Amino acid sequence: MLVMCGSGMTNMGAMERVRFDAAVAANAEDASIWRWFSVLLEERRIRWRYMFDSWVVNVDRAHVATEQNFDDAIRAAKLAAEQLGLGAADAHLSGGKWRGATETGSRRQHAGRSS
Repeated sequence: MLVMCGSGMTNMGAMERVRFDAAVAANAEDASIWRWFSVLLEERRIRWRYMFDSWVVNVDRAHVATEQNFDDAIRAAKLAAEQLGLGAADAHLSGGKWRGATETGSRRQHAGRSS
């Protein structure tokens, strides 16, 4: 059994407090990351695949991260997506303008005439 006397007890209390605060901060960060992930997953705005020993993550059709393990890839994706303005509720999808059925059809007809 370890008994601390004098200022050692104060230092141990301070160390325990720092460890506790770090654990609380880590839990809050984890919760934030996985809430973000869950929202994008539900909206089908995040995709990932395992390719050549790495996890590749896209958000709103844009590549945002490639990491060796899934957890690191999602964390990196969140940081990169936020810097690029992707993954937010009001973010526009990348990859060009959405075309409705009539616009796509008229483009195909026009392309057919050019051939």
